[in-house]
Amino acid sequence: MLTTGLLSALAERHGPVDVVVTPAAAPLVETHPAVRRVVRYDKRGRERGPGGFLRLAKALRAEGYARSYLPHRSFRSAALAWCARIPERIGFEESVGAWLYTRRVSAPREGHQAERLLALACLAPATDARVHLELTEEDRAAAYAWLATRGIGDGFVALAPGSIWATKRWPGFADLARLLPGRVVVIGGTEDAAVSDSVVTAAPDRVASAAGAVPIRVSAALIERAAVLVTNDSATLHLASAVGTPVVAIFGPTVPAFGFGPRGDRVGIVERGDLTCRPCSRHGPQRCPLGHHRCMREISAPVVRDMVLALSEP
Repeated sequence: MLTTGLLSALAERHGPVDVVVTPAAAPLVETHPAVRRVVRYDKRGRERGPGGFLRLAKALRAEGYARSYLPHRSFRSAALAWCARIPERIGFEESVGAWLYTRRVSAPREGHQAERLLALACLAPATDARVHLELTEEDRAAAYAWLATRGIGDGFVALAPGSIWATKRWPGFADLARLLPGRVVVIGGTEDAAVSDSVVTAAPDRVASAAGAVPIRVSAALIERAAVLVTNDSATLHLASAVGTPVVAIFGPTVPAFGFGPRGDRVGIVERGDLTCRPCSRHGPQRCPLGHHRCMREISAPVVRDMVLALSEP
């Protein structure tokens, strides 16, 4: 999601761009007006291994691309552009595959990641990079139908309790669901089923879960209809920024200053700013290094509820 500002900047300069992404990420960019074509690279599935890599490189080489921008700092991405014989390869000098680039750009240290990525296009980090997800009418219709069958209207609170990093998961979502008035919708993927079920169980008469039940753009369309989204430091946070929904973001082992916080006029950050042990990791470890996980355990549900209610006011 955070590359969409860069995609828009490149399209304004060169025309619509082609984007190589994983199948899971493809729905996030395939409808974007800056994108001409999405190339899916199933690097952990049917295109796994050297054979799949070389087939994709050959297909990209046949397109005759003049230039590639590499916001992902992996060696695989750098090697793919090099094997595709794309003559101009632009990426960050701190990347592990930077020696394969033809132009190396110093990554800005300050600001939001969406703006930092603009450096690849030689734009100042201060330039506004709009994080945007282009929803279709079908996406919105599917979200409306899902809500209607459960008797849920607009103005509900959306909760996203999941994260691939264990220490980023705030344990208070079930307590929050009990405290919130009105209807609540849980957002997430199939991997979030267990934690989502615990939130539903906390208030089964008011909470419904869409976790793993709808595609990712329909999840975004549900978030668009919500009054507020409450989320950990996770990808769902950026979905809310992309559709303009107010966000309450809960930070534990990481901090917004890393550049991955919510964007918009109506956002709230909940964190324990008095703990000297945080931040403890760039992405959030699977276990608390000190064993206490105070950064998340000591965030109370009433504090989060009060921020939700404040942002819900017109």
